[in-house]
Order: sequence, then structure tokens, then C-alpha cells
Amino acid sequence: MPLLLLAIACLFVVTLGYIGLCAAQPFGPCRACRGLGFQTKTDRRGRTKRGKDCRRCKTTGQRIRTGHHLLNLWREIYRASTR
Repeated sequence: MPLLLLAIACLFVVTLGYIGLCAAQPFGPCRACRGLGFQTKTDRRGRTKRGKDCRRCKTTGQRIRTGHHLLNLWREIYRASTR
């Protein structure tokens, strides 16, 4: 029983931490380009150079976090239901 309470408490702390992160930084780095805004390529000598623009983030290098996206959806549904 105490182990279950400890697991629930840890999950609660992690959830509150993620909510705080979504409130403080709603955008995170793009997973495709790692926040650069473009893909990296290597030339024949192995040096890295700029590649094509990232289509996933549209060259911003940022993506919206899942928690903030869900919050935006909830706000939109709530706003539509109260009109």
C-alpha cells in the first residue's frame, strides 16, 4: 500500500512539473531538425553544412508541446460551448 501511494505521489509531481514546463515554455525544439530549422548534411570530407529547410517546423526550429496543444484544444472547445 505505501508503495502505491509513493508511485501516485511521484506521478503527481511529474505531472505538475510538466504542466509548469508547458506554462513556462509552450514551445520546444523540433524533433526533426533538433531546433536548427534545417536539416544538416555532410560533404565528402565529412564536414557538416546546411541542408534543406525543415518542413515539419517550417524553419522555425520550434514545435508546440503536447500538453500545451491539449490545453489549446480544451480552451477552444470550452469557448465554443459557452457561446
